[in-house]
Amino acid sequence: MDLLEAIILGIIQGLTEFLPVSSSGHLEIGKYLFGVDAETSFSFSVIVHGATVLSTIVVFRKEIIRIFRGVVKFKMNSETDFALKIGTSLIPIFIVGFFLNEQVESLFNGNIIFVGLMLLVTALLLIVSSLIKGGSRDISYLDAFIIGIAQAFAVLPGVSRSGATISTGLILGNKKENLAEFSFLMVLIPVIGANLAELAKGEFSAAGSISPGILVAGFISAFITGYLACTWMIALVRKGKLYWFGIYCIVIGLVAILIG
Repeated sequence: MDLLEAIILGIIQGLTEFLPVSSSGHLEIGKYLFGVDAETSFSFSVIVHGATVLSTIVVFRKEIIRIFRGVVKFKMNSETDFALKIGTSLIPIFIVGFFLNEQVESLFNGNIIFVGLMLLVTALLLIVSSLIKGGSRDISYLDAFIIGIAQAFAVLPGVSRSGATISTGLILGNKKENLAEFSFLMVLIPVIGANLAELAKGEFSAAGSISPGILVAGFISAFITGYLACTWMIALVRKGKLYWFGIYCIVIGLVAILIG
């Protein structure tokens, strides 16, 4: 992977992380087209995901500070309730990460046909949820757990995390205005954990891995485009216009299957 490819892939990651079109799927397709080795570029995928997490923190900094201040009061309030629901949503992804980590990593092997099929699954979720009128329910603890299962399923390359979680929330009848914030904040801890795990294993300095300069270039481009896409996606979720993303996923999914 050279510098230009890293920047392009970083832009792809940043734009698609928050749009419901599967950043991991697009990243795998991009690496396939550039001829980037899927196994040695896994650390690149992790670090550009970290960049988009940082952009999430910047976009939601006021909400994060408000939630933190509420939690440290050590009493039940709306902020503590929200944080506990985030914690509930993380149970499925932690189970997957703890017991199935190697199996998940093996899926990032350049199998573009599999990515294409999963993009079609994403498209189905988006289209079905678009046909449902906006709900009026607040996110319950059970809803949070079910949305967490959707996030765990989205470890598959080609399944959009934001698409799966937001669509699941809409199908459950949750309020649109609550889903974007919940969906984007629930991913912070898992992705930060994945980055720390990679650092602990020394993946970023291993022989034959991608150079630090390439990783930095991908990180910066992913952060900038991620910030812009996150801001845009918040407005789109509140308007509920996810149908066209479903059609887009169908097109890209079929293309991926054909070129695979």
